[in-house]
Formats: sequence, C-alpha cells, structure tokens
Amino acid sequence: MTPQLQQAIKLLQLSTLDLQQEIQQALESNPMLELEESTDSDLAESNAEAASNDSQQPNNPEKLTNDEERTRLQQESDRSNNETEVMSTDWDNSIPTDLPVDTAWDDVYQSSLPPSSTPSSNDDFSSSSRSTTSESLQSHLEWQLNVIPMSDVDRIIAMSIIDALEDDGYLGCSCEDLLESLSSEFEDLELDEIEAVLHRIQQFDPVGVAARSLSECLLIQLSQLPDSTPHLSSATLIVQKYINLLGNHDYVQLQRKARIKEPELKASIELIQSLYPKPGSLIQGSEPEYVIPDVSVKKVNSRWIVELNADSLPKVRINSGYASLVKRADNSSDNTYLKNHLQEARWFLKSLLSRNQTLMKVATQIVKHQQGFLEYGEEAMKPLVLHDIADAVGMHESTISRVTTQKYMHTPRGIFELKYFFSSHVSTASGGECSSTAIRAIIKKLVAAENPKKPLSDSKIAGLLAEQGIKVARRTIAKYRESLLIPPSNERKRLV
Repeated sequence: MTPQLQQAIKLLQLSTLDLQQEIQQALESNPMLELEESTDSDLAESNAEAASNDSQQPNNPEKLTNDEERTRLQQESDRSNNETEVMSTDWDNSIPTDLPVDTAWDDVYQSSLPPSSTPSSNDDFSSSSRSTTSESLQSHLEWQLNVIPMSDVDRIIAMSIIDALEDDGYLGCSCEDLLESLSSEFEDLELDEIEAVLHRIQQFDPVGVAARSLSECLLIQLSQLPDSTPHLSSATLIVQKYINLLGNHDYVQLQRKARIKEPELKASIELIQSLYPKPGSLIQGSEPEYVIPDVSVKKVNSRWIVELNADSLPKVRINSGYASLVKRADNSSDNTYLKNHLQEARWFLKSLLSRNQTLMKVATQIVKHQQGFLEYGEEAMKPLVLHDIADAVGMHESTISRVTTQKYMHTPRGIFELKYFFSSHVSTASGGECSSTAIRAIIKKLVAAENPKKPLSDSKIAGLLAEQGIKVARRTIAKYRESLLIPPSNERKRLV
C-alpha cells in the first residue's frame, strides 16, 4: 500500500472535526499549502470599486495619492481611538465605587444555579440548561461550605463527605466508614457528629445531595416544599414506606396499604415525579457535542438533491509563490525540500478531492434507496446493507464502512449519521422485506398508543406485527424495545 493510498484512506475515515484538525496540521507543517481566502484579483476589484466610489464624490474629483491616503487613514484611526477613550471614560464613571448599604449580595452576583428544590413554570433555568454547566458537584458544594459558619472539625467532616459523593449526588459510603477514616485524626469523634454535618450538607443546593438512598433523597426534597403544597402528606407517606410498590407500579397494593384513592394517588405520584432522583446530575453535566453535517439533502422540483457542505472545511490550495521557486533541474537541498513538500501538497489535495467525491457518491446512493424515509418517515425505511451501496458505486464494503462512519447528513427530518440508513431486513408474509428501523418505528408507535393501565407485552406486540404481515420473534421485539430505551410492560403501567 503506497503512502498516497494510506493518506487517502486515513482522510476518508476521519470525521469533519478530525479532518479540520488534520488540515490545520498540514497547513502548519507544509509551507506549500495555504488557506484559500480572498484572492488578489478580488482585492483589486474591491479597491477599484472603492476608488470609483471616491471619484464619484463631488468633493474629491481627483484620485488621492498614496501619501494623502495614508494621512486620511491615520486621521480616521486617531478619531476612532479618541471616541473609544471617551466611551471607556463614560463607562468607568457609570460604575459606583461603593454599593448601597441595603444592597443584597444576590442582587449583584447571581449564582450559577438558583437554590430551588422544584422546577417552576416561570423559571428561566430549566433542567436542561442546568445540566450544561461545566462546574463539578464537589466544587459547587465546597463553595457553599466556605460561606457558612462551621467549626474546623465539622468542616473537615464536611469535606470528607463531599469527597465521598458519587456523580449522581449520593453518598458513596456509610457514616460508619467515615467515622473509621476520621478516627485516627479525631479520637473523640462520634457518629452523631458526622450525621449532624451530613444533614447540613443535605440542605445544600441541589437539595437532596449526599442522600444515602432514593427514599431519603426524595424525602429531603419534599421537606423543603411549603406545607400548603397539595398532596404533600400522601406523597411523603408513599416515599417513606411504600417506595418499592411505587417502583414496581403495583398501584392496587399501594392504594390498599396507604389507604389512598386513585385520584389522590395519581396527584401524589405527579408530585413525586417532579422531584430529582439524581440531584448530582443537575451539576454534573457533560459538554455539549456539536455535529457538523457533511452533506445536505433537499427537495427541489420534486427531486431530491444531494450537496456537500462546503462550509464545513477550510478551503486549501497550493501557495503559488513558493511553488514558483521550484526549479526542475536543480538538485540542491533547498530545491529538493521544496519539491518534496510540493508533491506532498498535491497528494494531500488529491486525497481531499477523492474523499469528497466518494462521500458524494455514497450519499447519493443512500438517498436514492431511502427516498421513502425522506418522504414519509421511519416506517418507510427500506432494508439496506453495505453490499448494496458497494455494488452501486463500484467500491469495496470496507470503503463504504469508512465513508459512513462519523459522517452526517442533514435532511428535512433532521441530522442523521450515514450508518443510520443501513439496517437488516425481516421477511413479510407477502414475500417482501421490512427493515429493522421500520419495525422499531412501528413498535414505538404501538407503545405510544397503548392503554397505560394495560400496556402491551412483547408477545402482544409480536402478534400485532404478525397481523400486519411482519413475523418477528418475541425476543427480537424485546431487543428492539430495549434499543429504543422503552421499559418492559410492567414498568410502563400508569394510572389514567
């Protein structure tokens, strides 16, 4: 395998973000490559247009000389600097040196998270916006710990508790284990002191952190609600004594043991569901991942058109100035250096072109096979394997696999990875084929329309699919259901 082919294969399997880094490295290592920005001809045209506009002004009938032009630009720069200084001075004067006496700290500096235990309809901070913060749970709790009065011993205990927290906010060890680890430093330390500090931390934001169980976490959050909250007492009773029945969706036993009627039970469950079972997730959030589509698909005049996303990658070209320095008959070290880099630059540009052409061919064939999905949705997805596209474009299946990995297509139905359009098939009673993606869509549709009191079992779903001519085993239904993150029927049971 030649180095050129190795480079082409490497660029072919890179994602858009990785390819951007690869292009940047090539620009830094090869002087023959440069970014294709505004060309000299474009700059000359813009200058000529500007000169033409200046010549049309009545006060400037003649073209300015170079000295006059530099003088004018210098005057404009000085005037702009003076305006900036005036604006800066006005801004500095608008800031008071001292804050009013009755100004609260929160009026000036807002914390990253509001210390509320339940989401509010008019709260600007939703759970999704909270989870995007890059602050760690430990640092968030340590900040609160530093602004409350506490003895040195209690502060050391609090730091040990915070360090023992897991990502979801629960305490990863027992109070007895904390006592044993701190007994070498504090001989007279007792278990009651650790539990007292633990209860103080549990009132920190987010409320319910440092809980030792799900029941304790929810009870802490319920205790922070006003006493006038509807169905607070019944929700507290369910969480405190019958949380296992609630988790198993055994509503008949729950009503009988808690002596609660169905409407009150439904309202209590809604109150419990408004709480956060994993308070640490409100702080521990991963950075958002951005997807740049490689190709886009749109319908023009009843035809689906596939286009490459030209803005996703920087435009690279060979530096004509350095390339003109290469002399064919010269074998000096400097000329050899330029020759080698010029050849590498040509190979790199050819590999980029080959990548774009291959990506375009594969994307076009995918759109040709999956027009039903673009028109009608997932239920119209056709079975498609790598071999089908490989035969259509005249390439090996491994090449198609590289092209479809971490490459994305922007469609009117959203952004999808190219691998999303490939799926296995299931034979139908009429002799046709149905893709696994379409079966998943049908399962999702059936579950969405089921009776919450009597959810569909996997066997029942298999029977409904058989009525449509699609024969799928119950274990296959279970596999597809799990891939859709749909719980089993006993966990989907709800009160109407």
